[in-house]
Amino acid sequence: MSRWKFVGRTDELNRLLAAVTGEAGRGLFFSGSAGIGKSRLLREGVSALPTERFAIWSIAASATTAALPFGGLVQVLPAEQPQGLSPAGILRWALNVLQQQAAGRRIVLAIDDAHLLDPPSAALVHLVARAENATVVGTLRDGEQIPLPIRALWTDDLVEHVELTPMPHAETAGLLAAILGGPVDAGSADRLGKLSAGNPLLLRELVHAANGSAELKRTYGIWKWTGRLELAPNLTDLIDTRVGKLTDGVRAVVELVAFGEPLGLHLLNKAADPADVETAEERGLISVVQHDRRTNVRLAHPLYGEVMRRRCPVSRTRRLQAHLAELLEQVGKRRRDDLLRVAVWRLDSGTAQDPALLVDAAVQAFTRYDVPLATRLARAALNADGGSDAAELLATILMFADRPDEAIEVLDAVTPDPGDERRFCRWLTVRGMVSYWGLSRQSTVEEIASRVEQLSDSADRSRVHAFEAIMRLHRLDTTTAVRLSQRVLDRPAAGVAARELARCTIAYVQAAQGQLTRSGTAIAQVHSAVANWRTDMPYLQLALELARGTRLMLTGDLAGIDAIVADEFADLAGAGDFRLGTGYLAILQAYASRLRGQSDASMRTSLGACAVLATSRVYAGLAQAERAQSAALRGDAAQATAAMAEADRTHAPGMAVLYPWLEQARGATLAASGDLPGAVKHLSDLVDRLRSDGFAGHEVHVLHDLVRLDQAGMPVGPTCSDGGRRTVAQRLAELSERVDGVLPPLLARHARAAVTDSAADLLAVADDYAALELTVYAAEATSQAAQRLRQQHSPAANDARERLAALLGRCDVIRTPALHAGAPVLTEREWQVARLAAHGAPSRAIAERLYLSARTVENHLQRIYAKLGVTGRAELWAALRAIPGHDGGDAD
Repeated sequence: MSRWKFVGRTDELNRLLAAVTGEAGRGLFFSGSAGIGKSRLLREGVSALPTERFAIWSIAASATTAALPFGGLVQVLPAEQPQGLSPAGILRWALNVLQQQAAGRRIVLAIDDAHLLDPPSAALVHLVARAENATVVGTLRDGEQIPLPIRALWTDDLVEHVELTPMPHAETAGLLAAILGGPVDAGSADRLGKLSAGNPLLLRELVHAANGSAELKRTYGIWKWTGRLELAPNLTDLIDTRVGKLTDGVRAVVELVAFGEPLGLHLLNKAADPADVETAEERGLISVVQHDRRTNVRLAHPLYGEVMRRRCPVSRTRRLQAHLAELLEQVGKRRRDDLLRVAVWRLDSGTAQDPALLVDAAVQAFTRYDVPLATRLARAALNADGGSDAAELLATILMFADRPDEAIEVLDAVTPDPGDERRFCRWLTVRGMVSYWGLSRQSTVEEIASRVEQLSDSADRSRVHAFEAIMRLHRLDTTTAVRLSQRVLDRPAAGVAARELARCTIAYVQAAQGQLTRSGTAIAQVHSAVANWRTDMPYLQLALELARGTRLMLTGDLAGIDAIVADEFADLAGAGDFRLGTGYLAILQAYASRLRGQSDASMRTSLGACAVLATSRVYAGLAQAERAQSAALRGDAAQATAAMAEADRTHAPGMAVLYPWLEQARGATLAASGDLPGAVKHLSDLVDRLRSDGFAGHEVHVLHDLVRLDQAGMPVGPTCSDGGRRTVAQRLAELSERVDGVLPPLLARHARAAVTDSAADLLAVADDYAALELTVYAAEATSQAAQRLRQQHSPAANDARERLAALLGRCDVIRTPALHAGAPVLTEREWQVARLAAHGAPSRAIAERLYLSARTVENHLQRIYAKLGVTGRAELWAALRAIPGHDGGDAD
């Protein structure tokens, strides 16, 4: 990892090149902090300049040469200087030397670390910038004294001066992938990006340290950081250089902020001398920021805190943390997060004695989906004699940390007396949750159903019934699930969390049945009550997201998926290592990318979901099914098959309700493998099963998969009273009147257009798909239309091909059976001839290039025209671009 690929900084690189190559030839200087990427950007820009037009001199100034006259330009000027010249004469001589060596080309002087130039070299740089046919570009480090001739470059308007800012998140993720040679888990990329503050050098050192200590691991091709940081010598040296020497007072300020950030300014001024606080701010060690009517203090760079915390002696660390807790308790815990901060300081300082404080703090951490912190606090509460409340909370958190066996041990150690109904109710539901979803014990449902009879309180019974209902839903007993959920909603005594959990169950069933409007209303009700249930039951968010995500996928609402992926829950779950949440949201994101034709993003995101969910059986099978779909979209049959095998291995029996997604992926895998009859048979059987289960919302999508495989006229379902069976198109038309939303009627129109061979209707359907961003479906419908128009020798075929080419141009690699069904098959030689002809090469030139006779080329062209259904070269380019996997590029 000594060198990495140049990533990002596109705007800055273009700005640098424009400064040099523009008519004005006005130079450009980048300034920024050490390691921000100034030098690399300058090198990349200079290396992109053509040497036949530019005479380029690259200079790396240094402290070593700063004391020598013209030491900064020692790489440029001759070793021997003429004697007897005045300083001005030497400068003119040096400029003449450069102009002679340039030999008429434009001079480009690129100076890295120009603040280290000696005075004569700085003066010469200024003189070059004023000369005709010359441009000066360079870099400067923030906080350094700049020679006056260099500063005058932008004050005299000879160059533009630009501050190079930290790399944005997307570019940081790209740089990480370049350093590691593969994609990085989104949460890991976010944490490493924040820790480095967008500084490429620090990011590289972080990765180097993590890789060297095995804290970066690769699963399903995705790199994931454990979050543990080893401070390698190179990294600490970089931070030491930035921090510099500290007085005792300033060190105390930095240490307090390191352990307490964000720390209120008023609190910091109580804990330290305000003069030292001001000095720390002046030296750029801390930042004072206004946030929500509160003045907070943070360290100027996240890594300062890592270094200070590691180096602070244990005794002083504990004293500082206890002091911070005492100060905040004295001024009063005015904000909600103050309680959590006090609890953490008390815990880390060894002064935590109040189990109630620890339990409340653990609840608060869990409501933020910070699983590691919540686990620490809940375990400390249990150890401090927090009793059954602490045990139930810890077991719940351990369940979501993929540690169900440990959770069961914790619960069994505090088995309550059935006479204490409130405790027994909560213990029973938590233990049931861990047993069913964590340990995949199917008998849990019956155990809960039998023991609920021991409860007399209506609210307690409702809570248990809400859990039983969602368990029954997940194991596909939807009738009982809905009945129990409705019973909970009908009980006035039912608690808010129990009611909203029951509502999530009903919302999911409604979505699967195609009652998408009613499902959306129920989901909105749950979401509006979030403030009333999150503290009691934070994990209800998973039930909400499953219902909401299922509804959005079935409605084809990709913008809605984008919205929940960007929602607050996604950020909290990612930051807090709440893997079930981040994994499921990644599945949704991959689904949306896939239907948009963004197969690269879909594949990468689905692999990320598989990596995140590798240790959890709840959604692991679903993640693998989405991976199989993404691979099938790309025509990667081997990976699709492997993913389906993993889906079968990891899919939990207790999540049987997810079978439509897995079986739909199996159909796509069969089709990608070339087994179209097997795929059609499998999907037809799936339609029958969905119809039997009443899952009309899913059925329309599987019927549409059959349309995509050109089976719109195939009979499906049971025999009707007239002795016949409905065709796929007829069944879709029937369901389009029962299933809510704009998508089912559109799918039915697609099927009808395919059955009637109406190219015009297929193109109209494609336009409507495109308006919904369902680009893959739009491309497939357009391909079907183009195929029919070509068979009819219609002049409209060329327009259809143009439209198909435009749609494929929006996509990454996509190779579906629908796109390839009517695609012409050209030999390799025909491809070579066709590409050259499409680029305007005459037959004689093609013949010379491919060592053929002109007659042979003409014969090839005639066969190509016939296969593509075109009349000549004018239509050739669009026809080639309309073939999936080909862009009509050069013959080479």
